Amino acid sequence: MIFLFIKINWKKILMKITILANRDLASNIALNYLVSDLAVHRLRIFLSDNVGSASTETPQALIDLKFFEQQLFNEIVFPSIDMQSSYNTPEQFVPAQLLTFDGLAESTGNPIETLNDINEPSGLEKLKDTEPDLILSIRFGKILKEQAISIPKFGVLNLHSGLLPEYQGVMATFWAMYNGERNYGTTLHYIDSAAIDAGPIIERSPMALNLEETYLENVLKLYRSGCRSMVNAVGKVAKGKAPKSSTQTGVPSYYTFPDETQLKTFTNAGLKLFDSQQAIALAKSYQIQLLG
Repeated sequence: MIFLFIKINWKKILMKITILANRDLASNIALNYLVSDLAVHRLRIFLSDNVGSASTETPQALIDLKFFEQQLFNEIVFPSIDMQSSYNTPEQFVPAQLLTFDGLAESTGNPIETLNDINEPSGLEKLKDTEPDLILSIRFGKILKEQAISIPKFGVLNLHSGLLPEYQGVMATFWAMYNGERNYGTTLHYIDSAAIDAGPIIERSPMALNLEETYLENVLKLYRSGCRSMVNAVGKVAKGKAPKSSTQTGVPSYYTFPDETQLKTFTNAGLKLFDSQQAIALAKSYQIQLLG
């Protein structure tokens, strides 16, 4: 697929950007970075409810992880924070470090909607209605097909939570820890077909992997540098310059969700998926702090 780029006056540009993410903690943190850094553009955000299809044979460890990644914040923390913000805000306070999904919607001036049927006529219509110049995908749980990919003028950029092509698929950070890697990271690439994590690479952002930290901690650390890479690419597009990219080379490896045996091996190696104390600290990041 070829996208046409033209010279544009950066000072006058205001792009229409549609962001596709997932309804989970990591996506929320990534969106906090993106919404702040892309405030000059008109942003619309859609969320998938989960990654992949639901399974009746999900290991208990992954069910517990989902509680910390999704249910705890979506069903308990965020509604509580949003309810507090509906009351009069005290005159003297320190703003919260992070915004909930509702807070992000208010910040963009547009509602955040669920979009699980992105490849169906109804979902495609929703996407078309945003008239996107560019689509950004980060942790979105559905595979985009040709009709969706062809909608934006300047294509689809995806921030994959793993180094490509070595770690295609899901839970790349888990597998990097499982394999005892010294480095992990994100990869910014084009989505130009329905092939998973296979598009031309714009930038890889490797960083040191700390096996003493939990899987969730390591995942959340990815998004400051990863989102910065995405914002830089958006800046180039807005100036009429196509971000340089290269075809993926090397032997790709595709990973799925770990099974019970692999999760047990992970735990027996002294590795952890999450820490409940970390969840408490993260929850506090969404609260305003009173002064005096």
